[in-house]
Amino acid sequence: MAAGPYNYSYIFKYIIIGDMGVGKSCLLHQFTEKKFMADCPHTIGVEFGTRIIEVSGQKIKLQIWDTAGQERFRAVTRSYYRGAAGALMVYDITRRSTYNHLSSWLTDARNLTNPNTVIFLIGNKGDLDAQRDVTYEEAKQFADENGLLFLEASAKTGDNVEDVFLETAKKIFQNIQDGSLDLNAAESGVQHKPSARPGQTLNNEQQPKDSNCSC
Repeated sequence: MAAGPYNYSYIFKYIIIGDMGVGKSCLLHQFTEKKFMADCPHTIGVEFGTRIIEVSGQKIKLQIWDTAGQERFRAVTRSYYRGAAGALMVYDITRRSTYNHLSSWLTDARNLTNPNTVIFLIGNKGDLDAQRDVTYEEAKQFADENGLLFLEASAKTGDNVEDVFLETAKKIFQNIQDGSLDLNAAESGVQHKPSARPGQTLNNEQQPKDSNCSC
């Protein structure tokens, strides 16, 4: 059964960050479309995707901003960090340079988002294990030392892609429940939108126009 456009309780804003070519757009496409996008063009500026998921019985709409990895777009993409509830920081397990740049991406994420933003480290291209240039253990250690969630994933096969987006949402929702995330703060990256129940009165924006109106 298709969900209506208002059938969710929260909106969470995500950003996806990392070097050019690590597979950020492919991860987004795999999550929102359940397809692998081969020969994906490099993002210019930002791209956008949405999907409604469920966490603890609550429908949540994810608004996901996929940012360009090139340095020349950093000034533009930095403006999208503001008010992000979740940040997915991606590197390519077959290219050590993309891993070595994580500290720079993390610095931006820490400085430009709110203190409660959930940051998830993703080692993409797990399907290319034979070409691995970064071990799971060292990436896990980096994540642990910096208080990040961590998984290796594959945008091509879909392995762990769902988990990355869902686990980030679960952590954000947990922060809401325990009171560490203030929904009234403009920078929280979360909007609360009570779902319309059967028989509930629509607000003015949703009210159907009177068929007898002569205007």
